[in-house]
Amino acid sequence: MKKLGPTDLKRLHRDWARRSTGRVALLLEGVSSPYNVGAITRTAAAFKVEHLYLAGGTTSPGAAKAGKTALGTERYLSWSTFERGADAADAAREDGLAVVGLELADHAVPLFQLSVGPDVCVAIGNEDHGLTTGTLAACDAVAFIPQLGRVGSLNVATAAAIALFEVRRRDWAGSW
Repeated sequence: MKKLGPTDLKRLHRDWARRSTGRVALLLEGVSSPYNVGAITRTAAAFKVEHLYLAGGTTSPGAAKAGKTALGTERYLSWSTFERGADAADAAREDGLAVVGLELADHAVPLFQLSVGPDVCVAIGNEDHGLTTGTLAACDAVAFIPQLGRVGSLNVATAAAIALFEVRRRDWAGSW
């Protein structure tokens, strides 16, 4: 076994892109750490997120410190800003996306059991407080990432990466 060269790597990525039929976006509410925003931006670019809806004072992917972590990948994304997360959720819905809050909340379902269709906007909240009550109410569904260890929550950038992979995995498997 050997590592893929540049041409083979491009072919591999093209093949997976062809298998991806769903549209995916992210709503970030109050994500204030530029390093978290940069990591989320890089992951979003890798999973072909079409748009970022930024709300509640979320750091811009274009900020210098966010760019250090994103390594220039912000150029592959578009974003818009909103004062409130609920307004961002409404905009995503108007763009034809189901809005799914990622939150440890009652009535939330495990992410792998989500049933909303392939066009999804995953809403992720502040590093400490999560999504606001108003944004949660504006979501079409709420899901959580099951965790087994003694730690009760994940870093917001890690949670975003897991959620984006699961959304794409379900699209690739045709399991909506």
